[in-house]
Amino acid sequence: MSSTVRSSSVHGSSAEGSLAVAGAMLHYRVQGSGPLLLIAQSGEGDAGRTVDMVPHLTDTFRVLTYDRRGLSRSRLEEPGRTTSLAEHAEDVHRLLAVVTDEPALMLGCSMGALIGLHVAARYPEQVSTLVAHEPVAPRLLPAQLRDRHEAELAGLQELYRASGLSGVFPEMARVVGIDPSRQDAEPGLTPQPIDDQRRVNFGYFIEHDLSAVIEDTLDPAELTRTQTRIVPAAGADTPARVFDRRCATELADLLGAEIQTFPGGHNGNTTHPRAYAEKLRSLLATRP
Repeated sequence: MSSTVRSSSVHGSSAEGSLAVAGAMLHYRVQGSGPLLLIAQSGEGDAGRTVDMVPHLTDTFRVLTYDRRGLSRSRLEEPGRTTSLAEHAEDVHRLLAVVTDEPALMLGCSMGALIGLHVAARYPEQVSTLVAHEPVAPRLLPAQLRDRHEAELAGLQELYRASGLSGVFPEMARVVGIDPSRQDAEPGLTPQPIDDQRRVNFGYFIEHDLSAVIEDTLDPAELTRTQTRIVPAAGADTPARVFDRRCATELADLLGAEIQTFPGGHNGNTTHPRAYAEKLRSLLATRP
């Protein structure tokens, strides 16, 4: 472990630690054994977001999850500062350098997938395969669609400021293609209520991370040159017309690849953790 790791604790095959990076302290968790698999979460998700999926992966992979900068235990030196996608990618670069000397596998969901695309472009030697599930990446879209969907994201920010979380949740669901009245899920899931910490995380995500997405500078051409294997993915229940699914489609077209279909919708990793883990395991076992 690097000397930049401030603290760590080990419980059986699980370890937690803190990594000092420029402007922040990152909290992370490692569980299981085998090749390293980094999961970059969506939305306000922190290291515990995929609590139901990780146990279905740890017999095959050493699973790394973390609190993205600005969320939960990953504290900012300047609270309320917007973190760019380039900085998020740098955080992943430094985190991987501490945890492994080998190229890692990576699952990125939504904003986590966009971070993964930046890592693939900037640090391809660190990630052998990236599964990019419905990346929230306007720069992948044609100009007219990009402008429309960036306006959608800005509209979410305006609605949040006017109506709070309760007012913005229905519109957030619509934007990513979730119909709460029709959403199914596997039985026995761990409850994840909207507690005080998640409210704070949602606030940071909406006010700052959405701004970072709108202001993103990803160059899609770099993705065609990376040595990282990028696997575009989307949920079976996500409508083809919505922003995140269109981004996955454009990524597949850019790379000349087939979109891999995962169980559930935009948040299939939390609603269908067993089936999602099985699909992910199958994909990661397949070599191009």
